[in-house]
Amino acid sequence: MKMIQGSFTKRALMVALIAGSGILAASSFAMNGGGPGKQGCEFNQSKVGQSQSLQAKRGEHRAKHLAALKESLKLTPAQEAAWNAFTQTRQPVMQQKGFDRQARQAKRDEFAKLTTPQRLDKMLAMSEQRRVRMVERAEAVKRFYVQLTPEQQSVFDAKAKPASQHGRHGHHGQHRQS
Repeated sequence: MKMIQGSFTKRALMVALIAGSGILAASSFAMNGGGPGKQGCEFNQSKVGQSQSLQAKRGEHRAKHLAALKESLKLTPAQEAAWNAFTQTRQPVMQQKGFDRQARQAKRDEFAKLTTPQRLDKMLAMSEQRRVRMVERAEAVKRFYVQLTPEQQSVFDAKAKPASQHGRHGHHGQHRQS
């Protein structure tokens, strides 16, 4: 009897899981406008607007953070050139290279046409480019840091911690929704 009851429970659980995944798939389909129709386009345009708004907010936040850091450091005129070099490396790559939405979409379209091995090679190359940029940023920080007095270095150490150490990881503990 236990064998039959356990088997029934497993089947019921499987049915519930399948039904739940069907509901999730249907709700996802509905959220995307039910396919390639007009509603889907409106939803995607809405997401683009949200993305641009989020990028603008990040840019404003970055600018405010850098301005507050600069004010806290009380830089001398002799340190301005090092500061400018440091802040230039803090700009997002998209802004540095002048990428716009159409250029990014063209890159995505090109990427979608590649074979799996080509995509993997491209992903590895992009990963290496990100690593190179990270090394460049680290070097810029180090070049700037040595220009600071010991007091300024202490301020920099306290104010320039990664976001997760400031308690802002995931926007005050909230998870990003994508």
